[in-house]
Amino acid sequence: MRIAVLGAGNGGQAMAAYLALKGAQVNLYNRSQDRCVAIRKLGGINLSGLCKGFGRLNLVTSRVELAIRDAELIMVVTPAVAHRSLARKMAPYLRDGQIIILNPGRTGGALEFYSELVKSNCRADVAIAETQTFLFASRIIGPAEVRIYGKKERVFIATFPSKRIWDFIDDIQELLPEFTPVENVLKTSLDNIGAIFHPAPTLLNIAWIESPEDFNFYKQGISPSICRILEKMDNERMEVAYAFGIDPLSAKEWLHLSYGIKGRTLYELIQNNKQYQGILAPGTINHRYVFEDVPMSLVPLASLARVCNVETPTIDMIIDLANIVYQKDLRAEGRTIETLGLEGLSSREILELVIKGYPRKKILNKRVSFGLMKKLGDLIS
Repeated sequence: MRIAVLGAGNGGQAMAAYLALKGAQVNLYNRSQDRCVAIRKLGGINLSGLCKGFGRLNLVTSRVELAIRDAELIMVVTPAVAHRSLARKMAPYLRDGQIIILNPGRTGGALEFYSELVKSNCRADVAIAETQTFLFASRIIGPAEVRIYGKKERVFIATFPSKRIWDFIDDIQELLPEFTPVENVLKTSLDNIGAIFHPAPTLLNIAWIESPEDFNFYKQGISPSICRILEKMDNERMEVAYAFGIDPLSAKEWLHLSYGIKGRTLYELIQNNKQYQGILAPGTINHRYVFEDVPMSLVPLASLARVCNVETPTIDMIIDLANIVYQKDLRAEGRTIETLGLEGLSSREILELVIKGYPRKKILNKRVSFGLMKKLGDLIS
């Protein structure tokens, strides 16, 4: 399979090397040249940890049109804050039949990506999928060198609209058997466990992060008291999912399914997860655990909650804390019902949308929102 991996960060380098080792022809794209130089010079990436070997790459480039030109599969492995701009960059160069997978989509990723392609007048018939989480726990440890600390046993994946997953899942599972199809992108978005595990522990360990001392993010940074806050956030997330007709996984269930570990409480499960050992906390508060997971995970989660009249006081508290620390309005910067084009739709109509999509003939104006598409569709019908 010819694959383009977009993003050369911790996850992108791990994914590119891993797929190359499995026999795929891999192109690696990164917006800036700095991370490309050593990889291009070496001709690939050294992989260590759970998976070992040298992943030889076909192409390393900072031009997205070259990376995706002949790709059958496009693996987007960038922070979710880059999805919107990346969709605009890719739009003129996409072709019919290509598969785009957001690794992960966070909350609303596939819907946002589709909406941006529509706004950019992209005519290509592409499949857009999102995963619920990223396959690896990985870190760059040197130039053209990345270490995989852990690999999940199961990663949920869905497409917008839902039925497109069956066009390609068999081919994807030959390379990535962990990818497990689920009913729709509301399931992957509302089972976004990164929203629970990333921003709150980061913000609640500010003093430690801003000190010169390193610490293990999960093992030391998530204490029994912090776990109680995470459990409140997790309960609010699940209430939103139930209101949309989605049967969610709790954070405890997700840890068991993803890593095969056992424990009675969330704290015990985190402490028993050997694959979290060695994952250090961010060295700075300016980290994707906040600047990605608050606007692209918690903000859309709270926005979806408003549609179904579910209260999310703990999630709102973490968003407010991030706004104070960053001195920004992350609600204004993040994904919301309005930016995703879902305004005016009920929870039932949003669920129907993610399952069915809209027939192309009903999209009269490619710059309208999903909500207006719904009204136009009803009139045409």
